[in-house]
Amino acid sequence: MTNLHDVNVRGFASDNYSGIHPEVLAAIAEANGGHQIAYGDDQYSERLQAVFAAHLGEGVEAFPVFNGTGANVVGLQSMIPRWGAVIAASTAHINVDEGGAPERVGGIKLLTVDTPDGKLTPELIDKEAWGWGDEHRAQPLVVSITQTTELGTLYSIDEIRAIASHAHSLGMTVHMDGARLANAAAALGAPMRAFTRDAGVDVMSFGGTKNGAMLGEAIVVMNQEAATGLKYLRKLNMQLSSKMRFVSAQLIALLEGDLWLRNASHANAMAQRLRSALEAGAADGSIRGVGFTQPTQSNGVFATLPEGVADRVRETFRFYDWNAANREVRLMCSFDTSEADIDALVQLIAHETTR
Repeated sequence: MTNLHDVNVRGFASDNYSGIHPEVLAAIAEANGGHQIAYGDDQYSERLQAVFAAHLGEGVEAFPVFNGTGANVVGLQSMIPRWGAVIAASTAHINVDEGGAPERVGGIKLLTVDTPDGKLTPELIDKEAWGWGDEHRAQPLVVSITQTTELGTLYSIDEIRAIASHAHSLGMTVHMDGARLANAAAALGAPMRAFTRDAGVDVMSFGGTKNGAMLGEAIVVMNQEAATGLKYLRKLNMQLSSKMRFVSAQLIALLEGDLWLRNASHANAMAQRLRSALEAGAADGSIRGVGFTQPTQSNGVFATLPEGVADRVRETFRFYDWNAANREVRLMCSFDTSEADIDALVQLIAHETTR
């Protein structure tokens, strides 16, 4: 089959727009051939357990799934009874971008809290952490945080530790949505374990798709007492892959060496290049009317553009409005974003804001 798309088209809409990293694609091919036991009893899925243990320590268990929605819904389901509720930021992906799956598929009550930067704090958690024993209120039993957040911001290790300590003191457990966990590790310059298991996170999702995989995430249980029934819930929620070796092989390719960090570090660096170039243009007057709504701490730049500029730039580079009423846009970089991509986008924004 010949290409059905123009391989020269570039965009900044999502890190899901990129293709598969060549090393991951090679891993899929290498896992092909012959027969392997289906539904996770293959040698690649067994090896994946050791790979996660190398990052997080012994006693962890990983459950590969198809996508991030599945990872979050199934992971959270395993952490709460039917009367339980999850506290999350109002901007959390589980609240605004899962199509209602946590509620409709997972049967999970979400208790959301407004935040200025997508990050929860112990004080913000306390706005919904109440009502235990009240039969009229869904019981707050899990705190879910996103690392990095949907606004591109980053929790420090101390911030995660403070959240986990506070949640645990109240009898709650902690879930981490790690769709961009690799970007967080690269930005923090810290091992994965330092801001997950060692900081008190009980269960997390690890994202592969945004980090160069074709598809595939993993639910990782770091506190065995915090989750039950994942073996059954994964199947019940249609997230059990029959040919799981091909999902596991991708995650092994990312995590067994440093590919996951290389990909994330590059994406973060491209976002910083974009932010710096826009700031420099604003300073010297070659770019006009551009502002920023969040710090650039991972691979996303949240900016405001003058009226009409976003639509004109989008004729060449696709990206999303984040808050159209405020002319706020989100510009995402991925493992294959090039310096030339950044420079071309900045040049176009400069032209459109000064015409």
